[in-house]
Amino acid sequence: MMVSNLTKQRIHDYLKEGKRFDNRGLLDYRELEIETGISINAEGSARVRLGKTEIVAGVKLGVAEPYTDHEDEGTFITTLELVPTASPKFESGPPRIEAIEMARIVDRTIRESKYIDFKKLCIKKGEKVWSVMLDLFSMNDDGNLLDVACIAAVAALKDAKIPVFDEESGRVKFGEWTEQKLPLAKEIPLLFTFHKIGDSVIVDPVVEEEESSDARISLGLLDGKINALQKGNSESFELEGVYSIFEESEKKYKEMSKKVEENIDKAIKRAKGD
Repeated sequence: MMVSNLTKQRIHDYLKEGKRFDNRGLLDYRELEIETGISINAEGSARVRLGKTEIVAGVKLGVAEPYTDHEDEGTFITTLELVPTASPKFESGPPRIEAIEMARIVDRTIRESKYIDFKKLCIKKGEKVWSVMLDLFSMNDDGNLLDVACIAAVAALKDAKIPVFDEESGRVKFGEWTEQKLPLAKEIPLLFTFHKIGDSVIVDPVVEEEESSDARISLGLLDGKINALQKGNSESFELEGVYSIFEESEKKYKEMSKKVEENIDKAIKRAKGD
C-alpha cells in the first residue's frame, strides 16, 4: 500500500502547521482499549486496540531444557504474524522480514528491560525450566503496529498463569492452571516509535502517515530508562533531534505507562468478573 504524492504533500503541509488529519497533536496517541483473557487455551491472552490498529497476543508455557549458557533461567520466544486480512500489504506464507524485525524489537524490549525474572522460571538447574512463548497477531493495521504489539505482549504476560506441572510424567497438564503468575517486574516495558515526516516528528501514526515517514526510531523503555533502540527507514535524524526524542520518550513513558497499567488491571478484573 503506497499513499499518493498528493496525500503525502497534504500530510507534510498539515504537520508544518502542527495539525493531523484526525485533529490530534503531533505527539498525541489515539484512544486505547485493552481486553484480557480472550483465549480459553492460552496461559495468558490479550487484545489491544489503539485507534483502529488491533493486535492479539497469546502466551503459552511449556517445560524445556535450558540453554547451556543459562542453565538456571527460563527461556523466552517471541513471534509475530502479519495476517493478510489486517492489511492489503501483508501476504500469506513464511514470515516476512518486517514481521521478523518487529518480533525481535518486542522481544528485545521485554528481555533487555529484565521485565521477566527468568531465574524464577527454573524448575531444576540444567534440566528443566519454564519456556515462555509469546505469539502476536495483527488483526487490523491502521499504523503503529509495533508499539501496539508491545502493549499487547505486556498485557498477555500480566494475564498469564503458570500451568500445573506433573512431576511424575514431566509434562504440563493441559487446561489446568495454578494461581501463580509469571515473575514480572513492577514497572512495565513499552515501545515508543517516533516518525520523521519532513521536518516534523510524530508518534502513533495512522497508516497514511506511516507510509509517508522518512525515518523512524523505536525506543524500548522501562521505568523511564531506555533499554532497546531500533532505527528504521532510509533517512536519518539530526543528532539534536535524537536527543529531543530521548527526552520526549521519557515523558511519554510516564504518561502512557500509567494509562496502560490501569487499562490492563481493569481488563483483568473484568475477565475475572470482579
